[in-house]
Amino acid sequence: MVGVHMEYTIVGKIINTHGIKGQVKVEPITSDIDRFSHLEKAYIGNKKLEVKLQSVRYHKGFVILKFDNYDDINLVLSFKNQFIYVNDEDRIILPEKHYFLHDLMGCNVVDTAGNKLGHIIDIMQSASNDIYVLKDNMNNKEYLIPAVNEFIKDVNIQKRIVTIDPIEGMIE
Repeated sequence: MVGVHMEYTIVGKIINTHGIKGQVKVEPITSDIDRFSHLEKAYIGNKKLEVKLQSVRYHKGFVILKFDNYDDINLVLSFKNQFIYVNDEDRIILPEKHYFLHDLMGCNVVDTAGNKLGHIIDIMQSASNDIYVLKDNMNNKEYLIPAVNEFIKDVNIQKRIVTIDPIEGMIE
């Protein structure tokens, strides 16, 4: 598979080691925490080191992973604070109008008339819906846009454009 360019999706962040036998504690960055149960391999850090998953368990909202051939804490210490990626071929298929958070980050935001309002710099997750944090560099302001159909009219990940229909007072 030399020369094949792969795309990756972040599914979690290794926040610590777990025990002394090479397990790692992962903070999931996915809407479907159970997706780790179906994963055979993953990639760690910027270098995308390929690892095969030996075991997966869940503990208090975190994922405890064990990789093949990493049987000692000293072998996984360098993984701390690294992101875990999956090959995009292994990424879960989202329902319509659902998006991966990292796909939305940096997207330009326009209103229905095509006026540029800024770009998404953060996504806050609340109980009822996500909230997009919009940065307007022209006025150096930030706006909060609830990610609901009433305001979000179109999301084009390929063109990196999110079209919104803000109510009065939402963008000033």
